Amino acid sequence: MNDKNNLSHTTYRCKYHIVIVPKYRRMIIYNKLRADIGAILRRLIERKPDCKLLEAEACPDHIHMLVEIPPKYSVSEFMGYLKSKSTLMIFERHANMKYKFGNRKFWARGYFVDTVGRNEKTIREYIKNQLEEDKLYDQMSMKEFIDPFTGDPVK
Repeated sequence: MNDKNNLSHTTYRCKYHIVIVPKYRRMIIYNKLRADIGAILRRLIERKPDCKLLEAEACPDHIHMLVEIPPKYSVSEFMGYLKSKSTLMIFERHANMKYKFGNRKFWARGYFVDTVGRNEKTIREYIKNQLEEDKLYDQMSMKEFIDPFTGDPVK
């Protein structure tokens, strides 16, 4: 199974386990709208270029997500986008909540993030390929100090 991705100069496999929690006061709302909130989060992740939602579970009081985020985005940048836009979309879709709960903050501060395991074999394979590529490049760009045909120093 090849689950590595590429950008122009990068090969990566950046998978993160992320957990977000609604504010305590919003727990009642969250339980009623769990499916809709999941759909909103899925749509927002699909909008972000090269980001993929691999797995997700909406538990009664929090959300687990396994997300693949390319290295061109930081996890904190991605989470800022996800939490802020999802809050706006939740309050837009369910306008009656903003009158009942005032401020437009749906998620609790912060989030939990953990990287998903690494495969040593793949890392060694990448390093080996990278070293071979560097070696070839060095041989092509290396200035020769001794002429290979005459054996005299190059001026």
